[in-house]
Amino acid sequence: MAVRHRLVHATPHQVWDVLADARRYADWVVGTSESRPARGQWPALDSALEYTVALGPWTVSGTTVVRRVEAPRELELEVDSGPVGTARVAIEVRPWGKESLVIVDEHPLRGMGGVLHNAAVDALIQLRHRNMLRRLAAVVEDHARTGTRAPA
Repeated sequence: MAVRHRLVHATPHQVWDVLADARRYADWVVGTSESRPARGQWPALDSALEYTVALGPWTVSGTTVVRRVEAPRELELEVDSGPVGTARVAIEVRPWGKESLVIVDEHPLRGMGGVLHNAAVDALIQLRHRNMLRRLAAVVEDHARTGTRAPA
């Protein structure tokens, strides 16, 4: 299991505003080049979005489904990356004074990712989460400061 956290200089509601916007998923999720709503009203329970990952000239699509939500504190997602398998990604937003502590917890559920899961894979996920949380903080903090959408 890979768990990582970051202090974000914004309120939990400001963090949630970004998490609750399906169009912003690609702004902060590492590797994602595009996202779009696929089913339901994101982030309602069982709503989904589709995302695209660009790998040079190739693109791969996947789906992310909301499995649990308690706005504005918790969002649990099941990310389906096709042949790689699925993963549970839990995002918790805790008030920390006037700021927010964002905690991400990820582990593989099904497919090759689950079969090959080990400490080395967790270390790679940790590196990815460090970058993802940095990007999320930048988007949230820019939005909190200016009220506008920050570039990825």
